[in-house]
Amino acid sequence: MERYRDIERSIIKTYRKEIWSKFIKAVKDYHLINENDKIMVCISGGKDSFLLAKCIQELKRHSQINFEAYYVVMNPGYTSANYDLIVANAQLLNIPIEIFSSDIFEVVNTISSSAPCYLCARMRRGHLYNKAQELGCNKIALGHHFDDVIETTLLSMLYDAEIKTMMPKLHSDNFPGLELIRPLYLVKESAIIAWKNYNQLTFLNCACLFTAKNSLENTSKRKEVKELIAKLRQQNKEVDHNIFKALDNINLNCTLGYKKDGQYTSFLDDYDEKSNR
Repeated sequence: MERYRDIERSIIKTYRKEIWSKFIKAVKDYHLINENDKIMVCISGGKDSFLLAKCIQELKRHSQINFEAYYVVMNPGYTSANYDLIVANAQLLNIPIEIFSSDIFEVVNTISSSAPCYLCARMRRGHLYNKAQELGCNKIALGHHFDDVIETTLLSMLYDAEIKTMMPKLHSDNFPGLELIRPLYLVKESAIIAWKNYNQLTFLNCACLFTAKNSLENTSKRKEVKELIAKLRQQNKEVDHNIFKALDNINLNCTLGYKKDGQYTSFLDDYDEKSNR
């Protein structure tokens, strides 16, 4: 039996509870994949996006939902070694990838020295949306997982003074008809790492040339927050679940204010009215 069959079986069998069931739950609970969808699955070369691609393949194989999936790799300027690793992993995992090139790394390295990750992310998103339109897709699937959601939430609170999170899906403001989905939304990173190690797979970490040159990865705010959550989890193993649940359990009666569609509402707006009821 070819190795990719064993890797597929490990998702369905060995890691059914930690990966497959949570993947299916996210797809169903958040209505991420529907009949006749055309989905561009974005593969960056890391463990998360390759697992996402395999889960989408398995869903297409076993689900009664009729949808199409296109497995796309954007080459933003990878080194030849990183490029070759992505191609080799795609072949190993039996994923039929399409590769298109961009000059993102070169542009970011030339223009930005203060916020390279932010600029890179924006440029990546634009290239991916354009490619999805070219393919006739209505959805783009990204490999963000549960830990990304929790970390994003704390980053917003601690550094942006705002409570917001990474949503399981959202419509594009600049590309009408396109929707971004995150099917690994409920899958923990620890489960993805366990699956990778179980199958003795090697994927890219951060392949950014700017990060490698300036050693930003080791001092990033996201890394600080990841370490903070790990420390808190030692005292309370449910801390990440509690953060996640809190985002689905906001008590507006005990909130100073909130924004919706750019409109701010203060608790003072109807404070006196409530006392007269």
